Amino acid sequence: MRRRLFYTDHHAIELPPGHKFPMAKYRLLREALQRDGLYAMEPAPAAPLDLIQRVHDPAYVSAFVSGTLAPQAIRRIGFPWSPSLVARTLASVGGTLAATADALRTGYGGVLAGGTHHAFRAEGSGFCVFNDIAVAASSLLHDHGLQRIAIADCDVHQGDGTAQIFEHDPRVFTLSLHGRKNFPFRKQHSRLDVEFEDGTGDDEYLAALEASLEALFDFHPQAIFFQSGVDALACDRLGRLALTHEGLRRRDRLLLTLCHSRHVPVVVTLGGGYGSPIEATVEAHANTYRTALDIFRQQG
Repeated sequence: MRRRLFYTDHHAIELPPGHKFPMAKYRLLREALQRDGLYAMEPAPAAPLDLIQRVHDPAYVSAFVSGTLAPQAIRRIGFPWSPSLVARTLASVGGTLAATADALRTGYGGVLAGGTHHAFRAEGSGFCVFNDIAVAASSLLHDHGLQRIAIADCDVHQGDGTAQIFEHDPRVFTLSLHGRKNFPFRKQHSRLDVEFEDGTGDDEYLAALEASLEALFDFHPQAIFFQSGVDALACDRLGRLALTHEGLRRRDRLLLTLCHSRHVPVVVTLGGGYGSPIEATVEAHANTYRTALDIFRQQG
């Protein structure tokens, strides 16, 4: 039986001309992986609102779903509100929940969306409405009896929303590797923050990742969420780091091999990627899921 990935591009969002968010990458990524023929693709289901409200303020959730958020709050998110945005947002969280169920069952689950780590408890930010990883981690803690969850966030922008949500929860180890001078300019406090200067390349990045993963696995997590943003790529318009495709592949293999060898279930989500051309971003994202399949193909 082929492993599956959950996608959300069946919910289309119309963005204004010139909008900087590369919405097309989700469809292009799904199509690229479909051409590989290695994964079964399934549309992500909508997440139940009660699970979202465990993490996010119910008044915020209700206002977003009903379209009554204040204009300032919508501007902070960065997308114009629409019913299709609601549907896609709920599917993004639902896809991560479904991938989490796969990870518990087989060791690895993946979603071609999610990683929306700038969403705080009571507000969205930076193209993130609800924090899918936080919702899924909360589900593992409350519904599955797990006591130690780790989040490895390799997006070039700090996972500030995730860090704040879990700042005082000793059951969750938040690791963020990000650009020191990049967005968000007001950083939060992860359990472990690793900051890079502009122009950091493969070797320095990977050495820091290896050291930080030692600390993460010393926590003895029972499940790991891997926010696999590829905006550290040198050609990324918003990244400011200088990783190569090979460097990103080595990043993915290092983290995923440790999960596999230590029998820790891992959930792989997307994250940022704003490469020029967009094909470079799509290829980097696709390589993450190809690497995961290569590592986990003999398990589950």
